[in-house]
Amino acid sequence: MPPEASGWHKRIFTTIGAKKHLIMYELLFWRYLDEIYLNHHEVYEALVEKEEVEGLEILPVEVIINRINSVFSKWERVDENSWKNKDGKGAFQVITTPQSIQIDCYGTEGKTMNQLVDVLAEFKCPLYDPQVPERYDEMSE
Repeated sequence: MPPEASGWHKRIFTTIGAKKHLIMYELLFWRYLDEIYLNHHEVYEALVEKEEVEGLEILPVEVIINRINSVFSKWERVDENSWKNKDGKGAFQVITTPQSIQIDCYGTEGKTMNQLVDVLAEFKCPLYDPQVPERYDEMSE
């Protein structure tokens, strides 16, 4: 889990004129097969292109989605893979492959992103933060 001081969870703003517009923050999760450890950024690039990556486990995607839905049961489920905070800031969309869970966060607070990281940690899927880029697992600590 990334330390709070790293700033990984902070909202990213881009300034256009005098207005600030929130942009998306991406989180990606996968699990390596035993004894496999690949270049994280290359794995990330393949997964966002929906390519199969040799050396990754097949994830219980439906179980993970159900767990996310349970944890965020007070949020409005906009569609099968999207949630919106009806009582505050933020929304997120979950994009899956058989080997990965990608969560695109929009205006989402750090606390919420930490909850998502915790859910995926239950499935032994550490966070890869492509904005840094860094994977937060026992090998990188």
